[in-house]
Amino acid sequence: MTMTAQDTALHVKPDPAGRTNEPGLSSWFRKHLTWMALAALLVGLVTYLAVTSMSGATDPRTLSARNPAPDGAMAAAGILGNHGVNVTVTDSFDQTMSALSGNDRATVLLYDPRGYLDRSQVEDLAAASDRVVVVKPRLKTLNGLGPGFRPGGVIPGDQTVVEPACSVEDATAAGSLSAQGSIFSGPKVCYTGRAESTGLYAASADGGVIVLGSTDILDNEHLALEGNAALALRSLGNNPDLLWYLPGVKDVAATDTTPTLSELAPAWLAYAGPWLGAVTLLAILWRGRRMGPLVFEPLPVVVKAAETAEGRARLYQDARAINRAAGNLRAGTLTRLARHFNLGADATADAVVDAAARRLERPGPEVRSVLVDFMPGTEGQLVQWAQELERMEEEAKNR
Repeated sequence: MTMTAQDTALHVKPDPAGRTNEPGLSSWFRKHLTWMALAALLVGLVTYLAVTSMSGATDPRTLSARNPAPDGAMAAAGILGNHGVNVTVTDSFDQTMSALSGNDRATVLLYDPRGYLDRSQVEDLAAASDRVVVVKPRLKTLNGLGPGFRPGGVIPGDQTVVEPACSVEDATAAGSLSAQGSIFSGPKVCYTGRAESTGLYAASADGGVIVLGSTDILDNEHLALEGNAALALRSLGNNPDLLWYLPGVKDVAATDTTPTLSELAPAWLAYAGPWLGAVTLLAILWRGRRMGPLVFEPLPVVVKAAETAEGRARLYQDARAINRAAGNLRAGTLTRLARHFNLGADATADAVVDAAARRLERPGPEVRSVLVDFMPGTEGQLVQWAQELERMEEEAKNR
């Protein structure tokens, strides 16, 4: 049976908006848009993880040879490797000592900002290697390098470029540096700050131990400035093998057994403990039920000077008031030195500086730099400068 056009029109009902009832591609896309976005995000994450794993492991630590960030040292390690130096990254003290075993032509780069290694471990590294280059060491690490190395403060903040000012071959060939950091004293000193006896570069007499006072000499951000790269490559590339060692928590020396509380306590405590307990009980029975006289406390309350100073120091620390704290330290030091030199209460800073320079037998500009001109910019510089003030004050009083 055939159908006419009029019958066909009765079976197909148009949509009120002019669209057919069958779903199209656009409606399907809107319906599944959320799942498609999640799938795209998952594919992107898998692709990123695959590319990261193929590109090799990275290390976010400062001065790591596998860190391409500005504070890393991948550039210096790569340049040394391209010039024939076998750079080996070691992750533990035992691994480093094992690599040094039987190798008398190896250099060790040591950067231990948290002081994980103790003095004996640092001594073992220095003895086993032909050269050890230590970057910005803590006092504990510095003591393991020998009695000739001592901290000497920091490079002044206004001194951005430092000249060698020494006869060491590596330093004179490298030329000036663009670096900020700590300065040290040693048998050989280069790149001096205010005092000629300390510098950013300190080395032993035979060159077997080198102390670099700044990470700027090696990191990726500052390697291309001035002679930083030249000094880094000459200091680390003297031997065919270089061990790049950044200690971690697992290198902290630990004892085999932990002593118990009874082993730590003295022997007489076994008898004193019960006796003190009996005395305490008798004292409670004797005075526990008696009310003592009222105690009148005079006002205002007298607070010890040490407590006041400590409280004010904590307030300065919380507020990060470095300039205010530095001003108080400077004023206190000048006042005590003026009293020690019998200069009177109205003595000026210039008079104190002249008296201190004569007593310490130092150049006047050097003493003035420490007592008057230097202004710390960070809390670390404030602490080191305070130590320098204390040393200068003690030296003046002992002469």
